[in-house]
Amino acid sequence: MSRMGNAITRRGFVTVVAAGLLATGLAACGNSDTGDDAGDGNGKIVLGFSQVGAESGWRTANTNSIKESAAAAGIELKFDDAQQKQENQIKAIRNFIQQKVDVIAFSPVVESGWDTVLKEAKDAGIPVILTDRSVDSADKSLYQTFIGSDFVKEGRLSGEWLVEQTKNATGPVNIVELQGTTGSAPANDRKKGFAEAIAANPNLKIIASQTGDFTRAGGKAVMEQFLKANPKIDVLFAHNDDMGLGALEAITAAGKVPGKDITIITIDAVKDGMQALADGRFNFIAECSPLLGDQLMELVKKVHAGESVPARVETEETTFTQEQAKAALPNRKY
Repeated sequence: MSRMGNAITRRGFVTVVAAGLLATGLAACGNSDTGDDAGDGNGKIVLGFSQVGAESGWRTANTNSIKESAAAAGIELKFDDAQQKQENQIKAIRNFIQQKVDVIAFSPVVESGWDTVLKEAKDAGIPVILTDRSVDSADKSLYQTFIGSDFVKEGRLSGEWLVEQTKNATGPVNIVELQGTTGSAPANDRKKGFAEAIAANPNLKIIASQTGDFTRAGGKAVMEQFLKANPKIDVLFAHNDDMGLGALEAITAAGKVPGKDITIITIDAVKDGMQALADGRFNFIAECSPLLGDQLMELVKKVHAGESVPARVETEETTFTQEQAKAALPNRKY
């Protein structure tokens, strides 16, 4: 979770400040553009950053935000692409420790299994910042702060919209769910929030739920299976836009009209998803902003300077219907 002495506000973001703690360094995971070791005497803060991968348009925008913000802040970035594998991230973090970077930041592929490597970073005196996704470690001293979204809220907002839309339903409403990467924080939390919200209407039933791994290809393949196994599907809830966009292909190929025959709810609000919503092929999107770079660099500077930071910094996000998507698209940055 993240800590900053002062609330960090950026356009499109708001900082929620929790208990502050003192931090003595920064840690990030990444893959260096140069082969140089950290601590080369150039006076720059060195951030090692390990990214989940490049599985979606959201993730690409997130990576670009971090790279551009690091350059603008004068922070040397060593960037690593974990290709959606936890073992790759653990290796990257250990490489950063060996290089003696100032701060390590990473977006965890999954929630579990980080205690050992995070303790290695702590023992080396390198602070760690979690971005976008959290870990389930009971030892909160292993990382300095978290910056990102409230995934449970995103799932809940999606479910609440559906409850409102189906309040007059007199029979069962069959829902299929495209989950994100198994074991990841957004997949776990979005599923939880959505399930809690739709419990308000006993007619709403999730009849199938399977991971599409946050990818378009995965969304298409799993939706094809759903359609073959379930002749009556009323609603698709996809944990991100990309899986929803892949599912569109499967739905169309099955002779159904997305957005009409099947109501489609997704999360992220990237440009392609927003266009699908504006065109009426999606019906509702809960936003999850990838533009964390500026806030992250502020946190990096704070923890490196030994200043206290809030336990958690959350992004300010909204939801979109078709008309709202049409209005927002011309100025959409991602």
